Amino acid sequence: MVENVPPRQVWEALRKDPKAQLVDVRTDAEWTFVGLPDLSSAGKQVVPIQWQVYPTMVRNTAFADQLKEAGFTAEHHIYFICRSGQRSLAAAQAAQAAGFPRSYNVADGFEGGVDAAGHRGVASGWKAEGLPWRQR
Repeated sequence: MVENVPPRQVWEALRKDPKAQLVDVRTDAEWTFVGLPDLSSAGKQVVPIQWQVYPTMVRNTAFADQLKEAGFTAEHHIYFICRSGQRSLAAAQAAQAAGFPRSYNVADGFEGGVDAAGHRGVASGWKAEGLPWRQR
């Protein structure tokens, strides 16, 4: 069972726990045009590994291998983030099944759901919480 962790709690874990890491599972287009969490003040960098590959959005079959190649072990606390928390939940479930038991989902993702005007990034999620991020 994957735990959904609020963005601010994830940020605190990243700042305080040397074994905590953030994996952004969005697409390269999203990283470029929407932005990425900025972990520099926590002394870390976000690890970008696509869950689905743009533009076809087929599942990245090398996902678990790429986690291992990035240096993750079963001892790491891996927080997965996407736009709204759906892809990252699936990625965290796959990571747990692949031998990464401390895998968590960032609730509401990077941009969260849409507000009354249909905009993301203001109602919920990493950006709406005012957590650090940057354009690529």
